Amino acid sequence: MQPSMDPTTSHDSPASLGIYISVPFCRSKCTYCNFASGVYSAERYELYVEQVCSEIRAIRQRAAQWRAEIPERVDSVYFGGGTPSLLPPALLAELARALGQEFDLLKTAEITLECAPGQLPDSALQAAAEAGVNRLSFGVQSFVDREAAVIGRLHNRGIALEDLRRARAAGFERVNVDLIAGLPHQTEASWQESLDTLAAANPGHASVYMLEVDEDSRLGRELLGGGGRYHAASVPGEELTAALYEAGIARLEKDGLRQYEISNFARPGCESQHNLKYWRRQPYLGFGLDAHSFLQRADGGGLRLATVSSLEEYLAPGGSGPDRTDLMPAEELEEEWFLGLRLREGIDWNQLEEHFRARLGEEAEKSVLPALRPILDELEELELVSRTEGRIRLTMRGMMLSNEVFARFLGIASREPLAIEMVSS
Repeated sequence: MQPSMDPTTSHDSPASLGIYISVPFCRSKCTYCNFASGVYSAERYELYVEQVCSEIRAIRQRAAQWRAEIPERVDSVYFGGGTPSLLPPALLAELARALGQEFDLLKTAEITLECAPGQLPDSALQAAAEAGVNRLSFGVQSFVDREAAVIGRLHNRGIALEDLRRARAAGFERVNVDLIAGLPHQTEASWQESLDTLAAANPGHASVYMLEVDEDSRLGRELLGGGGRYHAASVPGEELTAALYEAGIARLEKDGLRQYEISNFARPGCESQHNLKYWRRQPYLGFGLDAHSFLQRADGGGLRLATVSSLEEYLAPGGSGPDRTDLMPAEELEEEWFLGLRLREGIDWNQLEEHFRARLGEEAEKSVLPALRPILDELEELELVSRTEGRIRLTMRGMMLSNEVFARFLGIASREPLAIEMVSS
């Protein structure tokens, strides 16, 4: 199903549900990764899937306790990780069966499975097809062998391209490829090599991320403390990484992959329906380790949930349920800005103003909306956002400094209008 690009979807249209299944198992851990995933024995797989299925079966009872609404229809399922394709076929089938028993899964639903090149046997492709998967997402990160090796990937260029070919031969027409700008040893020439290879592979969707090194990753700890095991000294500087990202945008647009979100590019009709739910604040349920959910409460407010990030705690008998956060209207307004601005379609100011007047009442007129206007004026003056016919969008400069832009919208309801300093490009 082609996702609607109508920006009014998040408020005005009957919502369908998205479902995320976290599968935190990897064959190896990438040096930059700080996700709640890792290398575990295969015996954990069965215990884990059993616990996820228990979560799925209990969700409606829990939702009633939370006074949260779960839409009847499911139009997207995303098996993420980790490397979900590592699951034995019987366990993937068990997850699919549990979902089918508890939810009304539309025949047109987008069902995505994340894969790692070199770790996708024919049995996994067959199991994915039997589970209803119709979209594969490959974590290639780089088509340059040296770059892939130093970050801990277990494939080379040839293996990645062969897996893409095999996926198509098996009938998977919808394919995404992930690339990262700013990897150790990456240069303008090597980045161009990855982009050229991506263009030749001709996927319908690509994701391009600028490397963000977390201090809790192995690469991050080496950047802070020194050492050479993970090639921290060879990580490109911020200016080069930004230049690589900009070059990637230009090249992908030239090849017909339109940027529809800061890090995501697609041919018409190939946008990730599931990920659009995150940015538009549409309802989704997450099951499994470190999974997150967003639902609407019966009173119209938003509800966020997060499961634990420790596998031992998650698998413990009688473990606690997810952490719950009931969002205040002003917090929802903040989310509208820092999620909605990620999309190239941007934010419809008039629609947003009308919606939050209805939600916040007098508070909207007295504090929140008046505080927004000078922020937008100054961001526009700094050429970080543009305003055209009532729509507010990030500029290229704004995309490069998106974290700084998003931070301006935090605490809107509790502060005076800000004086925003100039930020360097």
